[in-house]
Amino acid sequence: QVRLEESGGGFVQAGDSLTLTCVASELGDFAVAWFRQAPGKEREFVSAAARHSTTTMYSDSVKGRFIISRDNGKNTVYLQMNSLEPADTALYYCAAERSYGTRWLRDPGEYAHWGQGTQVTVSS
Repeated sequence: QVRLEESGGGFVQAGDSLTLTCVASELGDFAVAWFRQAPGKEREFVSAAARHSTTTMYSDSVKGRFIISRDNGKNTVYLQMNSLEPADTALYYCAAERSYGTRWLRDPGEYAHWGQGTQVTVSS
């Protein structure tokens, strides 16, 4: 079982930046992703980085504003979030899955390992 722990959330103003951090018990052999869930809404894909690949993916709503990166030596995944908007307000989750490939990366049902989440609130 891979353990994931997110941190870095907070309360910010629109236009501000935040960097979320996800520390894993192991990371090198996993694809990793960030999802978010706002109250009353389904869990939504944000960004992913494939296993043993430089491939990254972003949802259309965050493309150009968010950057995912990973440091396998530190077992850590980052989500740099710039130009934050009130619509970005949500509980952000880190997820990991050992599978290869990219077609499934946007599907939360494909991930076996999840963190507890970190809250991001953006005020207008």
